[in-house]
Amino acid sequence: MAGRGDPPEGNPEGLPGGEDEYRSVVFDESFVRAARLQEFSAEERMGEHAQAVRSRPGREGRSGSRQALMLVLLILLAFGTAVYLGVRNPYQPPLDQRAEPLSTTLVRLAPQDTVPGGTPASLFAHSPAAEYRTGAAGINLPLAARTTDFSESQVVTALGIAKEYLVASSLEPEVLSGQTVRPPRLLLDPDQLEQFDRSVESPQDDGRHAVSGWLVRFDPQTVVLADPNVRVQGTLRFAEVNADLLDVTADHTFTYAVRPATSGPGPAPRASLFTVHRELHFRFDREDLRMHRAELLTSTVQAGPQSCDADPAGALRPLLAGQRAADPSRQAVTDPYATGRPTTSPLCGALAPGAQPSL
Repeated sequence: MAGRGDPPEGNPEGLPGGEDEYRSVVFDESFVRAARLQEFSAEERMGEHAQAVRSRPGREGRSGSRQALMLVLLILLAFGTAVYLGVRNPYQPPLDQRAEPLSTTLVRLAPQDTVPGGTPASLFAHSPAAEYRTGAAGINLPLAARTTDFSESQVVTALGIAKEYLVASSLEPEVLSGQTVRPPRLLLDPDQLEQFDRSVESPQDDGRHAVSGWLVRFDPQTVVLADPNVRVQGTLRFAEVNADLLDVTADHTFTYAVRPATSGPGPAPRASLFTVHRELHFRFDREDLRMHRAELLTSTVQAGPQSCDADPAGALRPLLAGQRAADPSRQAVTDPYATGRPTTSPLCGALAPGAQPSL
């Protein structure tokens, strides 16, 4: 007999109300503890504006707090690592160090006899420059090798810039004739441009502002090139100063065939030779190498034949064929073709007889 309230034949199979409907749902203790919502008690629900349920802090909330803390710690660790590497990293950006002013010395070499004259070919053939190469071919780069702190490619770059400067300041026809100074100026560190410009515009014999310290320039009013093919011979050397500085020393002799700038009617005036021995000391920091420029530290120049009373700061004024110096006998004899560091003098020297063509 069916219980009261039950259908006569019991609950039909598959309809709500059967015992099996919630059999798979087990409300054990762990399930209750994990619930995010908790129902208020009847007494709690009696209060005004009381809510039926409240949120319970569960594992997820505690886990989120731990994750936030870990994220903060990771950010602090990354920041500390970045600061450490920034301080300790050996590959720091190159520092652009202030370039020093150029120091110049010019030694005028006075001939002891009359300056020989002739054709450029004959003069070169009978002079110490007979075996010299022509133009930039005479400026040979040494075998480059890495130093303690500079790579081989950086050494090659420094040597290449030094050669470019020698070509621009000693062989460029428009520079030699005083028409422009742009080629060597473009290769200088910006810190030296003011000194360079002052030396060109207002040269002074103060050891800092002689135009011949920076470049070879002839007085176009008195002399021109008789042959554009300048004879050149010399050496380039490099050495590391410290971890940030590389030095290059250029020691070269340039021999020019020159003649008077103006001449009257009749045959062309004879040419003569003029020799300039330049020792230039270049310095490169890493920023100079990156920007393809040079710092010129010292310049020692021996030049002749010229008179001892010639302006030591301005353009070069060679003594030409048939001319002679007033009194060179009191000066120390100097050979501009001699190798090694030039002998410097604050005034003038006597040009060695062997430095002149033997016609």
